[in-house]
Amino acid sequence: MKIYVAHSGGIDFKKELYEPIRQSSLNNQHTFVLPHETSDEPFNSKDYLKNEADFIIAEISKPHTGLGIELGWADNYEVPIIYIYRKGSKVSGSLKVVSKNFVEYSNSKELISGIKKLIN
Repeated sequence: MKIYVAHSGGIDFKKELYEPIRQSSLNNQHTFVLPHETSDEPFNSKDYLKNEADFIIAEISKPHTGLGIELGWADNYEVPIIYIYRKGSKVSGSLKVVSKNFVEYSNSKELISGIKKLIN
């Protein structure tokens, strides 16, 4: 499956998201699009979500306008959404309108195991 990973720029996404995903067995089973892995340039997520994505994983620990826009596109294009968030984060209840798939995590191990459960 092709999985787009969306997140706020307000977290250390390379260390907290990208590294655990790339180091997990999931990386060998699926194609992950990590939009800022090699570049800080904007990624055309709208077209990717419309034409290619099978899933979107959204890190929602920190609210971000751009992330909200991407979630709107994903919902509009009927791309299933998995929300992930750090334990203790305040998460908006309105997110449940577009997906009921939430993964709360305290560390990388919990993050990956939660994603595995929902993808499989």
